[in-house]
Amino acid sequence: MRFTFTHPMHTHPYNPELVTGKGIATVAAAAEAAGFDGFGFTDHPAPTQRWLEAGGHDAVDPFVAMGYAAATTTTLRLIPNIVVLPYRNPFVVAKAGATLDLLSEGRFTLGVGVGYLKREFAALGVDFEERAALFEEALEVIRGIWTTDDFSYQGRHFTASGITAHPRPVSDPHPPIWIGGNTAAARKRVLAYGDGWCPFPAPALLAQTARTATMDAETLTPGIDDLRRRFDEAGRDWSSIDITFTNPEGGSPGSDDFNADAYLAGLEKLAATGVTWVQVGLPGDSLAHVLETIERFGKSVIAAA
Repeated sequence: MRFTFTHPMHTHPYNPELVTGKGIATVAAAAEAAGFDGFGFTDHPAPTQRWLEAGGHDAVDPFVAMGYAAATTTTLRLIPNIVVLPYRNPFVVAKAGATLDLLSEGRFTLGVGVGYLKREFAALGVDFEERAALFEEALEVIRGIWTTDDFSYQGRHFTASGITAHPRPVSDPHPPIWIGGNTAAARKRVLAYGDGWCPFPAPALLAQTARTATMDAETLTPGIDDLRRRFDEAGRDWSSIDITFTNPEGGSPGSDDFNADAYLAGLEKLAATGVTWVQVGLPGDSLAHVLETIERFGKSVIAAA
């Protein structure tokens, strides 16, 4: 089992001491020292005030922030959670990802999702109803330009002829691509384009808001079984796939009553279903609390696991 987390900008407004160069570098370095394997940021370039006031959160640019973190770490993987792929031209995403992978010496994983905030799509000039088609075409483009010289593509939304984009990523054959989403459509995309599946816990109300399927520790198992069946039928190597999820057992790692033993038992259950990475929730109230939680989690959970 490997451990990753998203930089804790959970609220609006965020705690400003967490969102400075020093704050990001300090959190990343502490996580690496504690044994965490991955670290990333969310992607909301144009959230609405209404969404923020309804429980949304602020965000920094994930590629810029991960580049900053890469310069202060040596082993931590850089895993955005997640890049909303339809927001951007895929050639631009491919260039940013290749650059980050190159400068971090192969530590980049591209986590991507379709997105769900209609007003954010509108602000960025992207057709919300075309997001699924944009997403799949973008995945084809990114994989192609990362591995092919003189690359050409003809799609509904993207057309290119004879493109060669160097320097390429150093990861072979390219940085892993993890695909977010809880639906069967997301799992179908993992089979076609991905190296990992990253569903997220979603009770009924959140699932409706995020336009996805409900998901919890129980419904995760049939989802993984469905994905494995798809891999077996297609003849793809199941052992190469990563699956991420959160661990509901033991409580919040940042709380005083966090139960490490219960959390470890929960990890065993997740591993038995096929989960390979756990997304750990960290507090966002202060830098000191984040650092304290990272150190405690490293000693009580990561070292034991």
